[in-house]
Amino acid sequence: MSAITFRSAAGGLGGTVTALGLFGTELATPDNVYIFVPNSKIWGADIWNYSRNALRRQDIKVSISYGDDINKAMDILSGILAGEARVMKDVEGKKPEVMASAMADFSIDLIVRFWSRREDYWGLKWTLTKQIKEALDAGGITIPFPTRTILMAGNDDTQKSLPKTGT
Repeated sequence: MSAITFRSAAGGLGGTVTALGLFGTELATPDNVYIFVPNSKIWGADIWNYSRNALRRQDIKVSISYGDDINKAMDILSGILAGEARVMKDVEGKKPEVMASAMADFSIDLIVRFWSRREDYWGLKWTLTKQIKEALDAGGITIPFPTRTILMAGNDDTQKSLPKTGT
C-alpha cells in the first residue's frame, strides 16, 4: 500500500496504509504503531503521499563559519554528491547543486540539493549527512555553533565599553 500523511485541523497523522474500510483507514507508523483514522477526518483533508512519485528531492542544510573558504566548502560538497551513486545526476535537466542560501547570525548557510529514488531517501540522507561532516572536517572547514558575549555590570572594564546614556 502507500505511505501517506494526513494533515487536518486536528493535527497530522501519518503512516503506511494497511487497510481501507467503510468507516476508517488503518495505518502503521514507521515504528509500527497502529493508528485507526475515522474517514470523516480524511474527507476534505490534504493527503501527502510520500511513496507515489518515483523520485524525491532532498535539501540538506550545511552551515560553515564566516572565516572559511566558501568555494572550498562548496567544492567539497559537490564532490560528495558526484561520488554518491544513489544521487541522480540529471532529473529532467535538474542536476545536484550546492548553493549559498543565507548569511545567518553565526554562519554561512549552504543548501545541498539533489534528487534520488524514493526508496533511497532515508539511507541517502543519513549517509550523506555523515559524509558531509567528515569531509568538511578533513578539509579544515568549520561547522560553527552559536556564541554569546555577556557583559557583567560592575566590572570597570565593562563600564568603559558600555555606551553612555543621556543625562
